[in-house]
Amino acid sequence: MLELAKEQIAMGQTAADKGEALRLLAGCLVADGLVAEGYLEGLQAREAQGSTFLGQGIAIPHGTPQTRDQVFATGVRLMQFPEGVDWGDGQMVYLAIAIAARSDEHLRLLQLLTRALGETDLAEALRRASSAEALL
Repeated sequence: MLELAKEQIAMGQTAADKGEALRLLAGCLVADGLVAEGYLEGLQAREAQGSTFLGQGIAIPHGTPQTRDQVFATGVRLMQFPEGVDWGDGQMVYLAIAIAARSDEHLRLLQLLTRALGETDLAEALRRASSAEALL
């Protein structure tokens, strides 16, 4: 199971649109040594196939099977967008969870996130969170 630490969460980010948010997320994954520079193309390709918006203000951008060779290590990085980012069709994202995975290791994380979406007012809590610890 993937462990999450506050160092993996970037609070108070801003992005004009989904494309900028994806660039920020990919940059974070690259800077932390999880993926190669080309992984951004995988994030963009996945979004072109279908939105990674889960609901309740959460999106889970990840690459495609074709970009798994760009992944050096499995991991996640989170970015909070208090002002929200329009993920398309008016769906506002307050927390984007970028996933880098070489195989299907991320599926358990997706299951846990799906369960969390059942909580009421999760989007508002994500938007108002003032610290990385509050998101853990």
